[in-house]
Amino acid sequence: MKSQVRVRRLTQSALLAAIALTIFVVEAQIPLPLPIPGLKLGLSNVVTLFALKKLGKKHALGIVLVRIVLGNLILGQVMAMLYAFGGGLLSFAVMALLCGRFPLKQLWVVGAFGGIAHNLGQTAVALLVTQTPALLVYLPVLLLCGILTGAFTGLCAGLLCARSEKK
Repeated sequence: MKSQVRVRRLTQSALLAAIALTIFVVEAQIPLPLPIPGLKLGLSNVVTLFALKKLGKKHALGIVLVRIVLGNLILGQVMAMLYAFGGGLLSFAVMALLCGRFPLKQLWVVGAFGGIAHNLGQTAVALLVTQTPALLVYLPVLLLCGILTGAFTGLCAGLLCARSEKK
């Protein structure tokens, strides 16, 4: 019986990783009319938050790692993988810490903190790689965008989790 549960969780993780990867690749093709390059909505984080709530930290981390590695390889952005790891792993860590502390209806708060952490992580990597402190001028706009997009993805994940419980 225990092996059936393991196989079920692994299968769910693989499906969610495929969904997150697809969202990541499609979203990369949609240019946003904003003055900061590389700014995205982070819609694949809906899958991350959903996985955190439904499958746990270990499986959700696997999904994040698959999305970052394969997504950047598919897009041919190997250097961007460094930034994605900085933002994605810090965001995951923050969301994993907060996920159990907030009820499902407040998952948007977890998403907002995840968005902030993602932008802080990417900015830290950019500062280390480029040695250009002037990049910090973008930080206020990045943090505001992180709050808004993170709250949106958290709201979507909360609705998805609530919907999955009704079935």
